[in-house]
Amino acid sequence: MPTDKNQTEPDTTAQHAADPHAADPHAADPHANDAAPYGGGDPYADYRTGDFPFTGLVDLADRRLGAGVIAANDEFFAERENLLIREPAVFDPERFGHKGKIMDGWETRRRRGADAAHPFPAPEDHDWAIVRLGAPGIIRGVVVDTAHFRGNYPQRVSVQATAVAGTPGPGELLADDVKWEELVPPSPVRGHAANGFKVTGGRRYTHLRIRQHPDGGIARLRVHGEVVPDPAWLAALGTVDLISILNGGTYEDASDRFYSSPAQIILPGTSRKMDDGWENRRRRVRDTNDWVRFRLPAQGAVRAVEIDTAYLKGNAAGWIGLQGRDGGSGDWFEILPRTRLQPDTVHRFVLDAEAVVTHVRLDAYPDGGVARMRLHGSLTEAGTAELTRRHQESGA
Repeated sequence: MPTDKNQTEPDTTAQHAADPHAADPHAADPHANDAAPYGGGDPYADYRTGDFPFTGLVDLADRRLGAGVIAANDEFFAERENLLIREPAVFDPERFGHKGKIMDGWETRRRRGADAAHPFPAPEDHDWAIVRLGAPGIIRGVVVDTAHFRGNYPQRVSVQATAVAGTPGPGELLADDVKWEELVPPSPVRGHAANGFKVTGGRRYTHLRIRQHPDGGIARLRVHGEVVPDPAWLAALGTVDLISILNGGTYEDASDRFYSSPAQIILPGTSRKMDDGWENRRRRVRDTNDWVRFRLPAQGAVRAVEIDTAYLKGNAAGWIGLQGRDGGSGDWFEILPRTRLQPDTVHRFVLDAEAVVTHVRLDAYPDGGVARMRLHGSLTEAGTAELTRRHQESGA
């Protein structure tokens, strides 16, 4: 069992750089983090964001991985499910409903105090929503996006997480015997902004609880981290996709990310449209090529490879090659030679001999897109032992 405790480090250089009062905005002005009222034109023109390094990691709360917002204590103005929509929040200044302005996010009603003599909510009052992570893992950072919530965002937010096996419902997760650990203590956020919080620690979680103090609206929630799969589940499946995000595959680096993220290559399921895979810009330097590198969850034996160019018709990679290595500094060796690809097609290759690897590199010649890649195989004995150790050490 690990001895370290999860701690949160608000990204003061990126999140609060534009706001000198952000360290403690309520000490002088409780409205210091408000955004200006919408004045027309592009609603994102005055949106405030930051550079959060952890956003390069997989979003454990991605709906495509099976994540969901399974409960909330209040969603009077806007539904909790909006938190996990992949696209940026949209704003229509003319859109109103029977309950008021319709917002693209999760928005609760205004909290009130106990009586006329105490009209403000108590300091401990808050609203909450519970998110089931699509893939259990170690959380490295959280982004609380308040896009378009300019004066109706929460004064503070906090984030808790827990690990509960199986498929518990809201009642089970809210039971007294469930231990929720604080990842982000109550912290000020800015309106109409991306608010990033770095999380340290090595625990594996299955569910997250986002809390608004005392009330308000959040447009989107992103939970970035590292998937830690259950080795017993992978062993029960036998041959698995060793590079899938759901099974602990990790995108490490790429030559080009111009049009879309290379991490999408190892998402589960099939591509839904052209930008749901990896597409790079047109390469003009001769005798060079584009590439993307991945890390398996642990050492594995690859027996078959799938390369899918779905929806990539005039912009698929012309040829691909696949290399592998065993260990972070091992020598690269060829798994697939340079092979011609067809547009909008699933390509399947059975290897003559299994390739024992911890890392793979997909080369695209000279450039172009790949929608999905699958590496079918199983963990080696050493890989199973390594993943079992990580799984045990990251347990609660």
